[in-house]
Amino acid sequence: MLENESAEPPHPTKDVTHHVGYLLKRTQAALRGAMDKVLREHGLTVPQYATLELLALHPGMSNADLARATFVTRQSGNVVLRALQEAGLITRPATADHGRARPAHLTEEGNARLTAVQAAVYAIEQRMVEAIPAQRLAVLLADLDRMATALEE
Repeated sequence: MLENESAEPPHPTKDVTHHVGYLLKRTQAALRGAMDKVLREHGLTVPQYATLELLALHPGMSNADLARATFVTRQSGNVVLRALQEAGLITRPATADHGRARPAHLTEEGNARLTAVQAAVYAIEQRMVEAIPAQRLAVLLADLDRMATALEE
């Protein structure tokens, strides 16, 4: 492509603020801001909260699995796990039984902290999804999943 040629947008609008990617990022930023505010009151960050949620559903996940699931690097995931462990919210063995993975588990305090904050976080998501007609939610979720899959290929 020549330097002075401009690419055609993937849909009719020329205003970047109406592009799918821009609107997805705007939504993500608004969600993150709302979650940050609520979680701060409970002494948690978004990655820490996500880690607690995942460990409640899948006890024993490794740092690598948690990092992938919470969209952070393994190094950042390890920082998150160390902070949760120091706060007494999770436990991990000092050494791995085999390989390098040290499975993490919620402590009683971790479960209590998660329970204390879930209603506030779920209320944020409820506010977000109430902005669209209920009968369109399943379609939106399927479309978002297809878009993510298309970019992962």
